[in-house]
Amino acid sequence: MRKRWSGTGARLLTALILVASALGTAAQVPDDPAHEVLPGVTQEQLEPAYWIGRLRGADQTILDADEIAAHNARMREREPSLYLIEQLPATLEAEQVRAWIEAASPRPTRTLYDESGGEGSARALDRLEAGLDLKAIPQTQVTRYGLLVRRANLRTFPTHLRVFSTPDDRDIDRFQESALFPGTPVAVVHRSRDRRWLFVVSETYAAWVEADAVAVGGKDEVFAYARRAPFLVVTGAQVRTVHTPERPEVSDVVLDMGVRLPLAQWPADEPLNGQHPGFGHVVELPVRAEDGTLSFARALVPRSADVSRGYLPLTRANLVRQAFKFLGERYGWGHRYDARDCSGFVSEIYRSFGLLLPRNTSAQSRSPGLDGVLMDDRTGHEERLRLLRQSQVGDLVYIPGHVMMVLGQVDGNTYVIHDTSGMSLLDDDGALRRYHLNGVVVTPLLPLMSDATTPTVDRITTIRRIRHDR
Repeated sequence: MRKRWSGTGARLLTALILVASALGTAAQVPDDPAHEVLPGVTQEQLEPAYWIGRLRGADQTILDADEIAAHNARMREREPSLYLIEQLPATLEAEQVRAWIEAASPRPTRTLYDESGGEGSARALDRLEAGLDLKAIPQTQVTRYGLLVRRANLRTFPTHLRVFSTPDDRDIDRFQESALFPGTPVAVVHRSRDRRWLFVVSETYAAWVEADAVAVGGKDEVFAYARRAPFLVVTGAQVRTVHTPERPEVSDVVLDMGVRLPLAQWPADEPLNGQHPGFGHVVELPVRAEDGTLSFARALVPRSADVSRGYLPLTRANLVRQAFKFLGERYGWGHRYDARDCSGFVSEIYRSFGLLLPRNTSAQSRSPGLDGVLMDDRTGHEERLRLLRQSQVGDLVYIPGHVMMVLGQVDGNTYVIHDTSGMSLLDDDGALRRYHLNGVVVTPLLPLMSDATTPTVDRITTIRRIRHDR
C-alpha cells in the first residue's frame, strides 16, 4: 500500500510541478518589459520612469508661480466658458438666473432610455421641466455664495434619474454633467421644486447639485477660504481625510487631484478628533449645518497621503508623474463612478500645478486663452504628422469630443495618455478592430483609426501647449 501510494504521490507531485511551471511562465509574461499589453504598447511604457528617462531637461520649470497666475488671469479674461462668480452683482435679475438654467437644462430633443431600456416619455420630460420651478424665480434676489462640502455630481436636471442614448447602454448617463469638489466656491442661484437640489454656478460649470452638498455663507468667507495660505494640495489621484467618528462631517472626505485645502494651526501635543496630529496634516474643511449654513472644522489628512504643501512645480517630469497616477482608472463620463472623463483627466493633472483649464473638450480646444496650433480640412495628412512630431510632453491633442496628452515620441510615433472608452486599429488583414478600454490608457496615436478609412490623426482639430513664450 505504501509503495503504491508513493508512486501515486510522485506522479501527482510531478503533475503539480508541471502545472506550477506553466502557471509561473504565464505569470512572468506581464513582467517582461517587451510584453505588449496592446498593439504597440509594451509593459515598460506603463511606467512614468520610461518616459521621464527619454526627456531632456525633465525637471526644468515650464511656468513658475507668477507665470501660472498670469495664465489663469488671461484665461479668466478671455475664456467665455468660465464664470467670474466673484464679480457677480450684489443682486441677480430673474432674466439672468433663468438664462443660466435654461442653457444648462434644455428639454431633450432626442429619444433617451432609462436603466431598464425603456423609452422616455413626454410626460416624464414634463415632470423634469416642472422640477426646475422656473416660475418661482424672484424678479430680483440677493446673490448668495457657498462652498462644496463633499464631492458632488453636477446634473442636467435636479434628479438622480439616469438616461442613456441607446436601450442597451448603461454607462454614459446623459444627465451627468460634471462634478465639484470640497472647498469649491459657487454662487447659489435657485432651488428645485422638491427643495432637494440647488442650481449653482461655479467658475467652470453651471448645473444642479444636491442641496446637502453645499454650505451657504457670506461672500467674504467663501472666497477667503479659497485663497487662504499656507495650503495643502492633493497630488494623488484621490485621497481621503482620516476616519473620524468624533466628527463624521470631516471623516473619510474624498479629495481629488488638485483640491486645495488651507492648513490649520493646532497644538502639537493635543489630540485632534481623537488622534495625535503629528502623524497627519491638519487642514480646515467647510462643513454644513442642519440649516444649510457654512462653518469650518479641522480634520487630518494622513502623512502617507499623496499631497504637497503648495502646488507642484510645473515640469515635464511632473506632468508625466501626475498623469500616470490615473493609469487604469475607470472612465467616468462627467466624473461619474468617483472617476473622471478625458477633459476632467487633463484638467485635474494641470490643476495640481495650480493651472486653470476650461472643463469641456470643446472649450479647451477653442479657448482663446490657450496657445496652440489649429487644424482644419485644409491641413493635409503629412502636415499633421509634422506637427505631431514637433509636439512635446504635456501638449494636449484634440479630436471632436476627446483630448489626449502627449507623452513623447518613440520610433517616429507619437504616444499619448488619455481617458477613453476605446480605440480602433486595422488588423493585418485590413479589418477594423475595436478595443474596449474604458479607462486611462497609454496608446500610440498614429495607428488609431476613427473608422475603416479615416486615421484619427486626420480628425485632429487642435494641439494645445501650456507654455510661456520666453
